[in-house]
Amino acid sequence: MKNKIILPIVLISLVIFLYSCFPSGNPAEGVADDFGNTAGFLKGLWHGFIAPFTFFVSLFTDGIHMYEVHNNGGWYNFGFVIGAGIIFSGSGRASKMKKRA
Repeated sequence: MKNKIILPIVLISLVIFLYSCFPSGNPAEGVADDFGNTAGFLKGLWHGFIAPFTFFVSLFTDGIHMYEVHNNGGWYNFGFVIGAGIIFSGSGRASKMKKRA
């Protein structure tokens, strides 16, 4: 009897917890910046390439951010992920190389 009551409570709690972890929407998506520009695929690709350096600088500077909030949505995100993937996949590829004697 206890298990029949506990299981739904655990499932509902788990769903509420996981839902609270979802990121919220970006209110600046699709909105132009002060210069009238929105970042697209190529800017996302570039920001993905420089992400490790930008992250380090952003720790010490308030005006530098890793991610452009004034972007066009999916294409910027796709470029960012591709750029970051290219940069961060290099070490994984090197560790899988065969060692020659």
